Amino acid sequence: MDTTSSVTSRGWTGPPSRPAMANELDVRDGLELTDRGLRRDGRGWIPVSGELHYSRVPRERWGERVRQVRAGGIDVVSTYVPWIHHVAAPGDARFDGGLDVGAFVDVVRAEGLDVVLRIGPWVHGEIRNGGLPDWVQAAPVRHRTNDPAYLDLVRTWFGQLAGALDGRGTPATVLAIQLENELDDRPDHLLRLKRLAREAGMSSPIWTATAWGGARLPRGEVLPLFGGYADGFWLDADEPWHPSFRAHFFFSHVWDDPGIGADVRPARETDADDATDGHAPTAEPAGAGGTDAAFPPATCELGGGMATAYHRRPWPSARDVAAVAHTKIGNGSTWQGYYMYAGGTNPGPDLQESHASGYPNDLAPLGYDFHAPVAASGRLRGSHALLRRQHAFLGAFADLLATMPSHLPDVLPAGVEDRATPRWAVRGNDESGFLLLNAHQPYEPVGPHEDARFTVAFPGRTVTLPSTPVVIPPGTMARWPVGLAAGGVTVEWATASVLTLLAGPVPVLVLVEDEGIAVEVAVRDGGTVGVRPLVPGRRPHRIETSGGRLDVLVVPAAEADDLWVQAGDAPDARRLLLSPDEVTWDVSGLVSARTPRAKARVLAYDVPRRSFEDLPLALVEGAAEVLDLRPAMTAAPGTVPSSYGSSGRRASAPDAGTVAGLAATFVLDAPAALDDPDACLEIDWAGDVAQLVVDGEVVDDQLWDGSPWLVSSVDRGVRAGARIELRLLPLSREAPVHLPPPARARLRDSAGQLLALDAVRLSRRALWRERRAAATALDRRAP
Repeated sequence: MDTTSSVTSRGWTGPPSRPAMANELDVRDGLELTDRGLRRDGRGWIPVSGELHYSRVPRERWGERVRQVRAGGIDVVSTYVPWIHHVAAPGDARFDGGLDVGAFVDVVRAEGLDVVLRIGPWVHGEIRNGGLPDWVQAAPVRHRTNDPAYLDLVRTWFGQLAGALDGRGTPATVLAIQLENELDDRPDHLLRLKRLAREAGMSSPIWTATAWGGARLPRGEVLPLFGGYADGFWLDADEPWHPSFRAHFFFSHVWDDPGIGADVRPARETDADDATDGHAPTAEPAGAGGTDAAFPPATCELGGGMATAYHRRPWPSARDVAAVAHTKIGNGSTWQGYYMYAGGTNPGPDLQESHASGYPNDLAPLGYDFHAPVAASGRLRGSHALLRRQHAFLGAFADLLATMPSHLPDVLPAGVEDRATPRWAVRGNDESGFLLLNAHQPYEPVGPHEDARFTVAFPGRTVTLPSTPVVIPPGTMARWPVGLAAGGVTVEWATASVLTLLAGPVPVLVLVEDEGIAVEVAVRDGGTVGVRPLVPGRRPHRIETSGGRLDVLVVPAAEADDLWVQAGDAPDARRLLLSPDEVTWDVSGLVSARTPRAKARVLAYDVPRRSFEDLPLALVEGAAEVLDLRPAMTAAPGTVPSSYGSSGRRASAPDAGTVAGLAATFVLDAPAALDDPDACLEIDWAGDVAQLVVDGEVVDDQLWDGSPWLVSSVDRGVRAGARIELRLLPLSREAPVHLPPPARARLRDSAGQLLALDAVRLSRRALWRERRAAATALDRRAP
């Protein structure tokens, strides 16, 4: 049975509105903000920002992390500036070493990316006191209000930060500054913080604030930013998958999320007499759907993964992460912002959110990996590959997407429990668009959707695709072009996801096969539309019409995760790469590859030759190797209780003494390979709490959720010749903690308590770099 559903696509009506922000105030040359999105140098721009915390990553890794982020299609790096990391005691501000935020800005800018500073002063970030130093937290002031005594403390901090930035906190250098975080009911305080930042000498084209939770924001003063996570640690352990998480796997025009930060909002002290100095800005909750009509819908916290609390330990899959981001594109997002994009490690012990510091959640003292696309160890996760394909699409078609509002179909799912109705939307104008499908969510499979077809009604014509009904398999995340013109050829529709567009004598439209769906391309030539099946492969299909010529390259689904697109605003500044290795490049476009194999291999698509060609690579350093380490148990585990106490309904983590007293201890070999800059310990274990101890000092930790524990040996001080111990605390079968289903099943099958050390490996990869005989267009590109 044909189950066609339809949507009507229309472009924007009337001219865009222009707020004063970025246009009249804090101007940056070439940048424009409207109610429809951002424009840069006259072209539509959809920024893709990724959270990378300089204070949680070794300074020596900053450049490497930024290049890994950029290879994922990120063009803006955002970071919290945690007050507590810099000013442990009054008058003792530190901005040296890994706390040199000014140097971090320099590194990001030198790699060609923009910067967002989230300056707080309260930032959360699962940091103790939300990032307020202990002495500030203990001060007799009304925190996060316009209490003059509190503002005096903030004024001093902002002055110290501005001094550390040393002239870098300007519209020319910083794209945006976020004020506070998750403050939903104090618009006057946000406005005051903005004034204090300006007085200190910090400004940016865009000022932002988080808008979830029905936030009341000072109208026109901050760009509202939203978020969305696949799952969260902030619910009680016995709560099921919450509707606020489910909603992010559907296309909609509702941007607010009442769930993010809900566990800390009720505990925040209130102040009905928030002083305003006589200034009363217009403030109201974001309008219908959570947006403000003066600004476009934008995000700063799409879950790049999820933190792990002791009582609740979600482990989002790569598809979970990518599906949330995918739906936001269909919903009309004009800024894709991820938290976190690169994981890290707290710069000292006991800097984490905890019951002891008054928070409802206990987190690991050191580890803040977040299951992010770039792990704290520097290894990439599968979400990196899935997301970078989305980002390549946004980079290639941002100018066109800027003309395309989001449109929802006439038949919508009945609610967040509906897994039978197809989930789709169109970003489209009067002539063309992109049809986005999502058939993925965690825990409860979606579909398959049988006999599916889709109709897009433009003014003057209606497009129905595919040619015959198809089955949409579970897990599908598709971006199909409709009415897309390139090279004088109009692709009326295609049933493969758009990746990018490459320039050349004959341009190349790059599509990616969606697994389980036959690839068809319909081409309009005059008044005729012809449909042809295309076989995925490494050679393109030539399409010629009366209007022009176009090559269509359909990459097989099996090779999709090996795709890399070197970004550029224009097609002639893009390069399509294919490699199973980890690929990065410098600002000139020169490619490097880390490989676990004997030799790296990177293929680059040659547009004139219409084929992938091997890039010439030379070995730079290192060797590919995997060593199986055989740890010896030197202390047997004790019998653990089912609980170590609680705060409210949430289990508390055991303290350090309890871990040391009840954990099993294993001693690891310390081979010379540990000193390789790329060396990574891969620890497969099961239990409750793990600590990595070097010469008696705990250097890293993990709360078990079933995921492998990855540790950069160099970053964590795991040295050749040192005494290296693993402490593994068993987990009681009766422990009141929430685990992902596979981990829960393993615990259920244990004999009273679970403890296992399945394997410890030391892996390292060789670094290869592209050799070039002559300069290319990419070499000449400005940073």
